[in-house]
Amino acid sequence: MADKLRLAIGIMGNATSLMLYAAPVLTFKKVIRNGSTEEFSCIPYIIAFFNCLLYTLYGSPVVSIGWENFPIITVNGLGILLEFSFILTYFWFTSTNRKKLVLLMLVTVAVVFCTTASVSTLVFDDHRHRKALVGCIGLVSSVAMYASPLIAMRRVIDTESVEFMPFHLSLFSFMTSSLWMTYGLLGRDLFLVSPNLLGSPLCFLQLVLYCRYRKKSESWPQDDLRIKLTFS
Repeated sequence: MADKLRLAIGIMGNATSLMLYAAPVLTFKKVIRNGSTEEFSCIPYIIAFFNCLLYTLYGSPVVSIGWENFPIITVNGLGILLEFSFILTYFWFTSTNRKKLVLLMLVTVAVVFCTTASVSTLVFDDHRHRKALVGCIGLVSSVAMYASPLIAMRRVIDTESVEFMPFHLSLFSFMTSSLWMTYGLLGRDLFLVSPNLLGSPLCFLQLVLYCRYRKKSESWPQDDLRIKLTFS
């Protein structure tokens, strides 16, 4: 019964995570239409891409035991494709200087990920230590993703407007974070619970702020400060 419940929570987490990952499509439609990235930043997408790589590895049989975390593989695998497509689009339409920054960050991500995968596979011969290594690095990555909503929340308080913190993104983020936290609790997996234990309260606080300033005009953010993810 517990395994079936955990699987059901994982499927729901996949659905809400997909909605969250697909949100930047609106932003990049504008980028393509204008032929410019303007003041958009690519850093949130690169961090999200790195996070998806790590948790795809975490959920794989190489790190986890068998296919116990299969739902994590599916949603993060899709997240890799979506985030990388956003990064490629950004790279195509941005300036030369920013292209250099994007390449530098992608190389750094590749080196860190390959090093993590190699060490976890070649140095450790048991799943417990592999999960500890990949989980710890994934936790740091998740904390980095949770930093951007703080910027959006401060902007809401300063401007008394929810323009840069859409309700849809806050709601999907809260649902996603809560579901993956529950998924981790059911599996007694500290490395899945920890990042979302931080994310859920932050996302809930965003909903509270939205209710407080909801009378102000609301539109999609121009620099897509939504990267939270929160899920593991």
